[in-house]
Amino acid sequence: MARGLRVALLDLLVERAEFGHGGNMEILFPLAEKFSTLEVLLLTPQFQSADIDERAKQNADTELIELVKSDVPTWDEAFPFVASPTDSDLQQACSGEVTMQRVALPPADTDTVKRWLTVNSVDVVICTGSRRNVSMWEPWMEGAASLLRAVVALKLPTLGICFGHQLLCRALGGDVVRAQSRTDSVVELRLTDAGVEDEIFAGLSNPVCLFTHQDHVVKLPEKAVVLGSTNHNSSASVRILDEQSENLLIWGLQFHPEAAKNRIERSVSLGHISAKEATAFEREHDGAAILSNFASIVAKNHT
Repeated sequence: MARGLRVALLDLLVERAEFGHGGNMEILFPLAEKFSTLEVLLLTPQFQSADIDERAKQNADTELIELVKSDVPTWDEAFPFVASPTDSDLQQACSGEVTMQRVALPPADTDTVKRWLTVNSVDVVICTGSRRNVSMWEPWMEGAASLLRAVVALKLPTLGICFGHQLLCRALGGDVVRAQSRTDSVVELRLTDAGVEDEIFAGLSNPVCLFTHQDHVVKLPEKAVVLGSTNHNSSASVRILDEQSENLLIWGLQFHPEAAKNRIERSVSLGHISAKEATAFEREHDGAAILSNFASIVAKNHT
């Protein structure tokens, strides 16, 4: 079992309990199983106040700032603010201690965020989906984009999911546009030659993936390679490369591997999606296997 792991998680879907917190747990379970301790820094820059933004920026080199309710004045009350969430299932998956704390992300330039990641010993970065849209840019997104540029510079293992995939590509020079209609479906991913060889899809010759989105990456960053596509999306999975065009441990997935069937069923019961909407997601998909592969990659490369 590998030593402890510290994850910075851009928690951008907190207002949806099952697809937000529940989805986070699906992402974190495989990591918890492989590490002796798991520490998760939950980042919600979409709700941070101007005061906490400035404080976080000024203290990026020295201090990890835990958020309190007054620091997030626009918090969506559909989901209660909890500074240090807990999850018994996640704790049981880990042989040691699991901690989660909500902290401030400095909305700063890439070099400053690089120092923040280094000072705070972040090992892995994950960016979730969001109800917001990269094609409808908001000021807080620039700080989140700086974080993703910083992980590329530091070569940290990173996973961008849906919005996170789009933000990663946009942050590195790609383009994102909004389609005329949404896509809600579960379909097979057509792997490229690079995708067939990629460890994120290990054991999956025709991965089945769940999509729910309207924004699309239409131009890749210069240092990126497509791993998989579908009829509706030509860049459904990408991997980021370094300056020598070598693979980094950084992936963007347009689909939602964390959307486990039980999470969808609970979302229906909570009224977050209708039973009719849920019919688009009845087919089983390979998200759990993909998240397990990511955790194995992180554990294999962790030092």
